[in-house]
Amino acid sequence: MATPPAELYDLQGRHILICRPEPEASRLAQCFREAGAVPRVLPLIEREPLPETPERRTLILSLDHYTHIITVSPYAARLLLDEVDTWWPQIPTGIRWYAVGAGTAAVLAEQGLSPRRPAQGWTSEALLALPSLARIDGERVLLARGEDGRELIRETLEARGAQVTVLPLYRRYLPDHPSDQLDQLLGDFAPEAIVTLSGETLNNLIALCAKSGHNLYDRLLIVPADRVADQARTAGFEFPCIPGSLADNDIVATVAEQLNGRDGSSGTVK
Repeated sequence: MATPPAELYDLQGRHILICRPEPEASRLAQCFREAGAVPRVLPLIEREPLPETPERRTLILSLDHYTHIITVSPYAARLLLDEVDTWWPQIPTGIRWYAVGAGTAAVLAEQGLSPRRPAQGWTSEALLALPSLARIDGERVLLARGEDGRELIRETLEARGAQVTVLPLYRRYLPDHPSDQLDQLLGDFAPEAIVTLSGETLNNLIALCAKSGHNLYDRLLIVPADRVADQARTAGFEFPCIPGSLADNDIVATVAEQLNGRDGSSGTVK
């Protein structure tokens, strides 16, 4: 069932801190505003494309040699499709395209592709459970991702006998935020909910809290998966919560449900 639009949720006056990269952060902030919330954006990861190299160009030109192409994020999918558009008059046929989540699948679908993605979930683990990736001994797989990232997909597919080529398209880094901005957003603003949609983002938040002395461990923390929720609990966060999906409206719906539920209960996030 589709999630109702953000304006139908009651978050009037609620303070929400969004730690996603741009432009996703501002887009999500607008959804929270439509629900009456007061969002602030503090990107704890930024991304930039890696410069093209002769090796990468050669790899793109041999795209039709791959049976499977996996894109791990909407950003990776856009960068890959831009390069394919530069070097190919049309996208090669006969390739099985994959997306880790619905947002990534939507980017591929915009180019007329029919990507395979998990019916439930949006994690590497869910992707690896797809039947078409179960028996791939000797098949060639291209993995489009950031410069650094989890090695689970590569390691698992190689263990299944695949020949995996990693295609790094961008790098992630922690932006340099002025100390007065951090004090304002982590302290004076007093967020009631914080959106951290990757383990790396969460690690950066933990480091900033330790460095600045701000204690946010009793706030509602939106995380993308069980793995990151466990990471948050280990760090001391009391209320990590996984939304119904990573779509903007589902994130808003989860925050509304949890914050309003905490007002009328002992504060435990289910």
